[in-house]
Amino acid sequence: MSARSDPGASKTYLSRLSAVTLASMTQLVRSPSEARRSEAMRRLAYQSLLTAILGSICVLTLMIWLDAWEIAQMPPRRAPSLWPVRILTEFGKDTYVLLLVAIILFALVMVAAAAREPLRGRLLEFVVRLQFLFFAVAVPLAVGELAKWVAGRGRPFVGGEANPFNFAPFAGTEAHASFPSAHSVTAFALAFAIAAVWPRARGIMIAYALVIAVTRLVLLAHHPSDVVAGATIGIIGAMGVRYWFAARGLGFVIAGGGRIAPVAFRPLKGVAPEASAT
Repeated sequence: MSARSDPGASKTYLSRLSAVTLASMTQLVRSPSEARRSEAMRRLAYQSLLTAILGSICVLTLMIWLDAWEIAQMPPRRAPSLWPVRILTEFGKDTYVLLLVAIILFALVMVAAAAREPLRGRLLEFVVRLQFLFFAVAVPLAVGELAKWVAGRGRPFVGGEANPFNFAPFAGTEAHASFPSAHSVTAFALAFAIAAVWPRARGIMIAYALVIAVTRLVLLAHHPSDVVAGATIGIIGAMGVRYWFAARGLGFVIAGGGRIAPVAFRPLKGVAPEASAT
């Protein structure tokens, strides 16, 4: 990461912190430098289009044939027995997820400014990955919020009946903010992003995203098609952010065929690569 070069020359902590922060921010908007970025862009376009088509087919199918039936099978919205589900669903709330990532990110930047090499380099590698996680969730969330406002779909039973076609475009109210599910956008974007950085976590993150999606259905916060739409937006958005980072050589490399892979952590000085901790 290019942010490692200048901070060490600064004598005061505040100047080092300023240098690290500025370098960490400016590297995100520098010009793309990876030679294979065109291949990666074509691969991204294909994968995004395929995901969007499949997601749209699922959304329309669910909206026509399953949404009304599914919400009719759920327990009453305020049933006391649902308290564990209400706790679980909070782990997919966008505000909490972004705030947690931001706090850890800022803490690492502050520690990195005080650290010496090679620890500073290792910390800055984590900073890049946390920046990726933050934007991989924040970008699709912004798209999802715009879609909510435009669609204005009523939440389950708003209006008194199970009507999956209760739309009031540009309503801008909480009652008409069902499509897409922001929790699903968050959960699936975060799951994709973490799996992209740490592939071994893929199974756990898929399970996490599915659990969050199910909680939104059980709590009658969304229709099934809302959840699928949120998952589609979250995955496509996270893929786009991954390309942005990879094209600038930040945390990812572009291999043959435009495949994007995470950069392996460099071992600390005096530690063999195969001896990395688990």
